[in-house]
Amino acid sequence: MLQTIYLGTYTRRESKGIYSIALDTEKGTLTDLTLCAEEKSPTYLARSKKEAVYSVTEVAGNGGAAAYTPDFTLLNTATEEGAPLCYVAVDENRQLLYGANYHKGEVNVYKILEDGSIEATDSIYHDEPVGSHENQDKPHVHYTDLTPDQRLAVCDLGTDRVYTYDISEDGKLTEVAVYVAEDGTGPRHLVFHPNNQYAYLVGELDSSLTVLRYNQADGSFEKIQKVPTIPADFTDFNSGAAVRISNDGRFVYSSNRGHNSIAVFEVTDEGAGLAFVQSISTEGDFPRDFDLDPTNDYLVCANQNSDNLTLYKRDEATGKLTVLEKDIYAPECVCVLFKK
Repeated sequence: MLQTIYLGTYTRRESKGIYSIALDTEKGTLTDLTLCAEEKSPTYLARSKKEAVYSVTEVAGNGGAAAYTPDFTLLNTATEEGAPLCYVAVDENRQLLYGANYHKGEVNVYKILEDGSIEATDSIYHDEPVGSHENQDKPHVHYTDLTPDQRLAVCDLGTDRVYTYDISEDGKLTEVAVYVAEDGTGPRHLVFHPNNQYAYLVGELDSSLTVLRYNQADGSFEKIQKVPTIPADFTDFNSGAAVRISNDGRFVYSSNRGHNSIAVFEVTDEGAGLAFVQSISTEGDFPRDFDLDPTNDYLVCANQNSDNLTLYKRDEATGKLTVLEKDIYAPECVCVLFKK
């Protein structure tokens, strides 16, 4: 069986835009890298149930989001002055698209129109105090995606905060709760457990995973546990990046840029705890993103600086990863999205 994977990239060197590649689940190989759309630095991608594709975009120095048909015909772009986004996510129920703007410290909301195109509806800037890390010079929104009860969770690396917003049907945001992490954590991404009671937060700046209890009554998060994602004796540069959870909720995976590894954790206490299982090399440099295939039998990791994908076989019982391929060319890849 062939599974399609969409790849988001930077276009600073060799990449031309959005690519696809196929995972052959019978042979355990990646094949047929194909350019889908020429686009300037489409660094994050999202797909709707109608199979429209949304990407980060930059047009004539303005940043925002682009909308594509399933065959990658450009529908439109919605941009404004300033830097491009770094994350996009689809809200199927309200037909909205959310964007995180790292450089502007801004949350963006777009309405998805009947034909799949988009138009801006709301934006919110963060102005809370920032952390003490040198990369926390100002607010840096890095993640904007839905909670299990259809609120919006927003990670801000600069302010060390995770914000929760209520969302109106027309895409207006109202803040309802704020979780404040330890100084210098640098919240980047999070993923929810299938039981909807816990979330796992990547700390980019302190290479950590924090277990958060999520309270649907008021949208608040509460810290339960915090674990490192790299060995204690590793003292060179590292920054946490992506986080994923297996479909059965038994294992959490997190990538490390610098240590160039994926850390594997077993979920304990019905979601409330994490226990270290494995740290495995990504066989490349700067693994910004990875994704599990729909069956969860495979994991594909993108190494941004070394222009390669690494394919792993996943053990369902132990959660451990085994390298199958490590030299699959994918230029400047920073987003891995399976066609699910």
